[in-house]
Amino acid sequence: MNRPLRHVWLVISVLFVLLFTSTTYFQVIAQDRLNAHGQNDRTLYNEYGRHRGPIVVDGHAIANSQSSDDTYGYLRGYDPGAMYAPVTGYYSVVYGFTGLERALNDTLSGEADALFYHRISDILSGRQGRGATVELTLDAAAQEAAWDALDGRRGSVVALDPETGAVLAMVSAPSYDPDRLASHDRESVREAWTELNEDPERPLVNRAIGGDLYPPGSAFKLVVAASALESGEYTAESEIPGPGTWELPNSSAVMNNHAGGGTEACGPDDTSTLAEALRQSCNTSFAMLGVDLGEEQLRETAQGFGFGQRLEIPLSVTPSTIGQDLDDAQLATTSIGQYETRVTPLQMAMVAGTFANDGVVMQPQLVQAVRTSDLSTVAELTPQEIGQPLTAANSAQMRQMMVGVVEDGTGTAAAIDGVEVGGKTGTAEWGEDRRAHSWFVGYGQQEDQKIAVAAMVEEGGYGSRTAAPIAQDVMEAVIQP
Repeated sequence: MNRPLRHVWLVISVLFVLLFTSTTYFQVIAQDRLNAHGQNDRTLYNEYGRHRGPIVVDGHAIANSQSSDDTYGYLRGYDPGAMYAPVTGYYSVVYGFTGLERALNDTLSGEADALFYHRISDILSGRQGRGATVELTLDAAAQEAAWDALDGRRGSVVALDPETGAVLAMVSAPSYDPDRLASHDRESVREAWTELNEDPERPLVNRAIGGDLYPPGSAFKLVVAASALESGEYTAESEIPGPGTWELPNSSAVMNNHAGGGTEACGPDDTSTLAEALRQSCNTSFAMLGVDLGEEQLRETAQGFGFGQRLEIPLSVTPSTIGQDLDDAQLATTSIGQYETRVTPLQMAMVAGTFANDGVVMQPQLVQAVRTSDLSTVAELTPQEIGQPLTAANSAQMRQMMVGVVEDGTGTAAAIDGVEVGGKTGTAEWGEDRRAHSWFVGYGQQEDQKIAVAAMVEEGGYGSRTAAPIAQDVMEAVIQP
């Protein structure tokens, strides 16, 4: 072979190798990255060309896919949209997806590993592929009661089944209409997106599990009381100090004993039982108690309830926290739910649920079952324990004290005739010249019916007036006396 032919052969060989290498790279190595690229319209059309499975609550599809007369194939719709939007999220041709639409995308699209044999069956039978149906744990009556009770005010309500961890209600307000973001009209979607993101009320934030989190105020005294019982040094009848005012350790700051600046002492001679201090929500009592317990004891108890844990329900939950390396003044204000204590309503519902479940914390879960189009069950809720911060005996003491709060304390607005209701109100300060956040954290039970609830209204003022009636409505929706 002469030299020119060898050169031609070499060039052809190099080109062949380059072609083979590039084809292999784009079709094998870079496949996932290119498929996920936001500007890959082919992937987008393929994604929307599949029938996405519905999200169902009590037999009603709150998110569903319908055929559309355009290049996308299917349009996602939500009914009723705003009430469930923080849970479902949205599925948008412009901005992707959020909420369960994102967390369970593989399941809803039919691409999950658990659906492999179902996909094979569809191919062999010639059926069009369909995503799985996701049935939620939400109770439609509880969800509606929470939504109506908030009545558009900024806040959140979470209700749980204490024994299984099933989420019975998860409401965040204000909310938004996910249909506006699911539209195939790109221009109107962009307009809605801009409007929602510029709204100072932050309707796209799921306040139940994320956002900026909140100081729990006096609702956190439940954690401090539980920690005291678990220390072995206190019972519900232990005498603790409760002066009308208390100068914080190594500080010139003075703490008043009651919300709103009240300086009445708790009990004669400035002392009361732990149960009475909880019933009256005595700030100085719990501040002094927290200092006596110490940061390590309090932190251990809080972690037992789930503080500091990153949960997937399957929505991602921002961990609740208390401050670190606290001096005694900081520990005192932490013990009444202030300073750097920050929580989600979900976390506080878990606290209440723990007392109603004999001291055992259950993993919150939003998914009751996953089923294929032929109703075969792929997965079902399995209750999971994640901690036990206090014993069953101490939980019984906590329930007794919480019942006292509702029967003859700050939580009377949450009472339900014929039902055992226990709880704790909270009025959480969070900024100068701002109204306090309103809290109620508690449980209701009657025979085999149980519910734990946390209601929070931003700048709602006293928990006894604002949050407690909301919690009552939600509990009544689940427990029928």
